[in-house]
Amino acid sequence: MVFLTRRATFSASHYYWNESWSEEQNHQVFGRCANRNGHGHNYTLEVTVAGEPDPVTGFVVDLKGLKDIMEREVLSGFDHRHLNLEVPEFAAGGMIPTTENIARAAWNRLERAVNTVGGARLSAIRVYETPEIFAEYRGGL
Repeated sequence: MVFLTRRATFSASHYYWNESWSEEQNHQVFGRCANRNGHGHNYTLEVTVAGEPDPVTGFVVDLKGLKDIMEREVLSGFDHRHLNLEVPEFAAGGMIPTTENIARAAWNRLERAVNTVGGARLSAIRVYETPEIFAEYRGGL
């Protein structure tokens, strides 16, 4: 089994807010990240697929195909967006757009499409909010 990772970047803004909490509780738990005007990050998305290399090409997956899937399924919907306002998974009281939930949302958007490209299977999603902070998701537990 070989694991292959492709990396891409996107820029987005967000804030943390739990609609069922008071303003005071949101500010107590989320601090400055509860500012409803939001703040932005330059995120890094890493998509790891697993499989056996094709005996003819030596590839686990067609990298151009993987890049196109990442662009279509995640980057076009997240890049230069306010996640809380423009991305369905996070809008209207959906998931709070934490790094952890962004990784889960990316997985959900990518899993079916990636698993139809060659023999590779989606293995992990890693989202970096900063160079020091990232979340990794490997599917439902």
